[in-house]
Amino acid sequence: VNAKDAMPEGGELRVETQVVDLTREQCESVPDCTPGAYVVLSVADTGVGMDDGVRTRVFEPFFTTKDLGRGTGLGLAMVYGFVKPSQGHIQVDSAPGRGSTFTMFLPRAEKASSERVGVDVFAGPRGGSETVLVVDDMTAVRQLAVGVLRRLGYNVLSASDGEEALVVAERHDGVIDLLFTDVAMPRMGGRRLAAALGAQRPSMKVLFCSGYPDDPALLRDVLDAGTHYMQKPYSPSTLAAKVRDLLDLDR
Repeated sequence: VNAKDAMPEGGELRVETQVVDLTREQCESVPDCTPGAYVVLSVADTGVGMDDGVRTRVFEPFFTTKDLGRGTGLGLAMVYGFVKPSQGHIQVDSAPGRGSTFTMFLPRAEKASSERVGVDVFAGPRGGSETVLVVDDMTAVRQLAVGVLRRLGYNVLSASDGEEALVVAERHDGVIDLLFTDVAMPRMGGRRLAAALGAQRPSMKVLFCSGYPDDPALLRDVLDAGTHYMQKPYSPSTLAAKVRDLLDLDR
């Protein structure tokens, strides 16, 4: 998708795969790289390319150069969030006027595995089997959180705003261990949702998030109440650790 947007008048998109053996010398310029066999996937375009300022930020969550409504800045952040915990590496080669090439190195498996990949796909934070309700009106942000938590083994419910979340919760017969909700949403925001669900499910824990750190009026009630809060943008590993820490409180 990014390549298409970078080539509005057409161009060439090249996808290549190969297996390489990285030596110790080749790994010296790549952080956390270990020598060994890797499967390499590269995606190259002949588009407008990126300057150094953009290239160094392409994996930041919510960073985008696209117009409002055309991009959320989560696509490459998700790629990075899957490649790195798999002990892989990703490199970017780009300059204005000469296109962009993204090269991913994934450790090669010696044999096919019949085992389902579970929570160990994340090297750091632990997962769990609890039920988490994720509520966010931004589809891409919500999908990122849902994907991260499901890969960690959680049972995940999702909704696009507070009113929909109440319906989802009502239809769920089991326990909801954690509500992870955005503060500002249309129809019903996170604070009202947490109050309504908390009255029905007093043992449920709540984690608020927001992308508006400079609006004290928006966050005052949340922060003054001593509830748990996480600032957007957040990385997959930060989300995983925060959710696990909160679920483990009082145990």
